[in-house]
Amino acid sequence: MAARAALCAALLLAVVPWARAADHVEAVDRSALRVCADPSGLPFSDEKQQGFENKIADLLAKTLKVPVRYTWYPDSTGFLRNTLNARRCDLVMGIVSGAELVLNTNPYYRSSYVIVTRKSQKLDITQLSDPRLKALRIGLTAGTPPADVIVRQGLMANVRPYALVVDTRFDQPGKLMIDDLAHGAIDAAVLWGPIAGYYAKHYGDKLTVTPLTKEGKDARMDFYITMGVRPNEVEWKREINRLIDENKDGIVAILRDYGVPLLDAQGNPLP
Repeated sequence: MAARAALCAALLLAVVPWARAADHVEAVDRSALRVCADPSGLPFSDEKQQGFENKIADLLAKTLKVPVRYTWYPDSTGFLRNTLNARRCDLVMGIVSGAELVLNTNPYYRSSYVIVTRKSQKLDITQLSDPRLKALRIGLTAGTPPADVIVRQGLMANVRPYALVVDTRFDQPGKLMIDDLAHGAIDAAVLWGPIAGYYAKHYGDKLTVTPLTKEGKDARMDFYITMGVRPNEVEWKREINRLIDENKDGIVAILRDYGVPLLDAQGNPLP
């Protein structure tokens, strides 16, 4: 997710209201696909439009035959308040299914937390209960679901923590964790799959990314990712759902190109 710069006055005047009910009007600017995004949030988005959410936005906008316009804002406290809810933009490209404060579209991918190791270690760790982890230095994103499992396994003494909430303009803890793994500062990295897959690709075939899909029902590791619109903008949601469906093959191709670990409807890793 991210935030975007304000639109010029001419575009702000080009809002087409959609009436859904007598007491509610949807206000979506149809002159462009107005996206709320992080200006330095790779692999998701950045101001150079190099993230996979940027590429997916381009795909949807091409179907609509309109340009993409961004409102940039760091993916941190106040993001939705200062972008989508301020009506400076109309679409958040990536948000977990069931998230509060937005109306979720249909999911367009499912991914999970992963464990990343160096291929030279010849480890095949698929669960955080693996006893070999007791002898390894573990990189972990603080405050994420795997942290609870690692605590229960008594592994916190082995953990090097990496921040969850940062100003992405200055800090990239996911990239730092993968770099530390590749250079031998840690022996395993546990983090969100799309981040891990993207930065692991930078090291060719030297790293192994394994989705954590065997942790049991009391430790949720995988999540459906949707797009987000303003609450009650049902017609706009339906339009975005249509775009997602029409472009599903192209969306999957983009996600694969960025190394995103994808799961099927049963939660199994896709090849």
